[in-house]
Amino acid sequence: MLRWIMCNIVLVIVDNFIYIYYNPYMKKTTGKVNIASTEIGMHIKTWRRIYQLKATQVAERAGISLRTLQKIESGDLSVSTASFLEVIRSLGLLESLVDNLDPLNTDLGRARVSDSLPKRIR
Repeated sequence: MLRWIMCNIVLVIVDNFIYIYYNPYMKKTTGKVNIASTEIGMHIKTWRRIYQLKATQVAERAGISLRTLQKIESGDLSVSTASFLEVIRSLGLLESLVDNLDPLNTDLGRARVSDSLPKRIR
């Protein structure tokens, strides 16, 4: 997979298919963050389609507006974390997300926990 970003346009090449996304809501963040947000939005939309759910159904289940769901699916970084997590929950992916972010599920995290972790990092 090749990813390229310029201004508000994200170009993703996967298996000889070119996907071009225009995201007018991209904030001035690093290119990697913009690419990741667009890809996560694509993944959320794909999961919704896999479950054969309409956007209105997911928005209703998540307790957000349809427009907010559209922003999340387009990779808009201005959407609240709560709204994002409600969509993830409504798709049944919240536990998987939490598990994947758990440092104890990695070799490095388990190795560092065996050392005493500082309570504060200065």
